[in-house]
Amino acid sequence: MRWHELTVLATESSQEMVTHYLTELGAGGVSVEESWSEDKPRDTSFGQLYDTPLNDIRPGYAVFKAYFSEDTLMEPITVELKALLAGLPEFGYDAGEFTIEIGDVHQDDWADAWKQYFKPIAITDRLTIKPTWEDYTPHGDELIIELDPGMAFGTGTHPTTALCLKALDNAITGGEQIIDVGTGSGVLAIGAMKLGASKVLALDLDPVAVKCAQENIELNGYEKDIEVRLSDLLGVLHENENSSEQSTAGEASSEKTVQVTPPVDLVVANILAEIILLFLGDVMEVLKPGGIYITSGIYKNKEMIVEAGLLAAGFEIIDVLRQEEWIAFVAGKPKGDGQ
Repeated sequence: MRWHELTVLATESSQEMVTHYLTELGAGGVSVEESWSEDKPRDTSFGQLYDTPLNDIRPGYAVFKAYFSEDTLMEPITVELKALLAGLPEFGYDAGEFTIEIGDVHQDDWADAWKQYFKPIAITDRLTIKPTWEDYTPHGDELIIELDPGMAFGTGTHPTTALCLKALDNAITGGEQIIDVGTGSGVLAIGAMKLGASKVLALDLDPVAVKCAQENIELNGYEKDIEVRLSDLLGVLHENENSSEQSTAGEASSEKTVQVTPPVDLVVANILAEIILLFLGDVMEVLKPGGIYITSGIYKNKEMIVEAGLLAAGFEIIDVLRQEEWIAFVAGKPKGDGQ
């Protein structure tokens, strides 16, 4: 089978929006390669080895490759994508001097080729992500996350995901109930369980993500501890309210009851800054007093508005983590709030 390969060159700072647009336009898979140069050394803090040379992508830019089935009409997609990227400044992003190109590729040339570059990698002193097709022997108390990200999701090693895992490593002491918003491959939910959480509710609005996360959860043996739902946080809150009303009325709910019932100890969300700002009130409602909110997916140009939003919603900033150009906040719900 042949696929249309749509290649976009755009700024790294627009990465989250570009990948979002490509997915919304129907891409069956999206890859991202950021620029590398001598003044932007690769992270070797945990002894990572890289078997690909420095590329010649324009500094500050990234190459996005998206794949569409051969029966897809590409001209309307490229026209719409061009308009979307040109309109990014309205949302505080800038795709720069972007380019869009269309080519064709056979499925065998791309579906599995990327796997040769995904090797086991230590994210924290304890957590290591290992692709399912690689052999690896853990050392000491090393915690291994088995991951097959699928064609539409990342490997878990992007700075935004790595920052969340590092924050979870610091925040989890054992026994926490957690909600993972925008779970994607399920890597954060699995990492939370590895670190000692008791239960995790993993949410995503993408049916493909729900399927991918469920498969990875089963690979790691957590199908009884992590529940994946096609939902957002607001949907869970309403579901919980409806369940409580039905229970009060003595009626049995026909819907599956979530294993994790708000309020919870911790919420983690690795999503777009704009989406983070939309449901801060819901996060505050779903957390216990003293609960922790870990959020990433924030490019450096959005740091101040997200921080202001967290503070305005009543959160306390506990920590700010940084990796390359990306930010993660660890925020707390004051212990005096709620009952």
